Amino acid sequence: MLEKALKGSPIYWGWLIVLLGFIGTGFLVYLYQFQEGLRITGMSRDVSWGFYIGQFTYLVGVAASGVMVVLPYYLHDYKAFGRVTILGEFLAVGAITMCLLFIMVDLGNLPRVLNVILYPNPTSILFWDMIVLNVYLFLNIIIGWNVLSSERKGIHYPAWVTPLIYLSIPWAFSIHTVTAFLYAGLPGRHYWLTAIMAARFLSSAFCSGPAILILLCLIVRKVTRFDPGKEQIRTLSSIVAYAMILNVFFFLLEMFTAFYSQIPGHMHPIVYLFSGLEGHGKLVPWMWTAACFAILALLLLIVPASRRNEKTLVLACISV
Repeated sequence: MLEKALKGSPIYWGWLIVLLGFIGTGFLVYLYQFQEGLRITGMSRDVSWGFYIGQFTYLVGVAASGVMVVLPYYLHDYKAFGRVTILGEFLAVGAITMCLLFIMVDLGNLPRVLNVILYPNPTSILFWDMIVLNVYLFLNIIIGWNVLSSERKGIHYPAWVTPLIYLSIPWAFSIHTVTAFLYAGLPGRHYWLTAIMAARFLSSAFCSGPAILILLCLIVRKVTRFDPGKEQIRTLSSIVAYAMILNVFFFLLEMFTAFYSQIPGHMHPIVYLFSGLEGHGKLVPWMWTAACFAILALLLLIVPASRRNEKTLVLACISV
């Protein structure tokens, strides 16, 4: 099937060149970081997480969201998702690959990555995160490749793939759960020190991931002859709507717990994010922008008419 990637229109090849340009630029910047050190990122002992970990967390959610099409199709025999399941599985492959790359650049250099493998520490959440991410990556590659090959030949996928499919469903939940534990297990970070952090991560994943999948389906339908189907997109939009409601609800629970309890350690991070604290407020505009987008997404997704309208659905998915 790889030979299909070597055939395409001039627009296709132009797009590949643009993507290779981005990859090349990123690699050159990484070489600069490798030479100068992580000091160029602006991270420090106090600011230990930055763009790398932010993107890593987001992409883990995108990868985990593939279960939202895998579960109905394989477990509940929802045939309509047959046309988008492969897209979801390979979207997960791409997302997990980028997750691992972000971890590599965040650690600074390759020998540090090898230390996780050569000197495994079962008490380290990063060690378990490495395991669940790599296993999920290979599960999706094996499942997606075999299912796609079988569909291309017009036959049913091999029977030995079925146990892997069933295994991939709980494994999808595990990758974002373990990632949440990376945050929730640090006593010095009160904003993340919450029992529902994993639930918040999963709810955000199950709205943001399918939202990207909807956008991908619409793009694929426009630039290719493949049509994922209107019913599939509408079902995905309903999933995004319910997950987004849960996502916002969980955040409001955090707000109530922090301010009703009046525990300073829990209140101060939220105050800092939304109104600034002790003269520091660079993130305030970003947080209010995110809040406005969340409200806009909820309004567009909850109202059936706007959710079924593809133009407003695109805006809702971008807002998510």
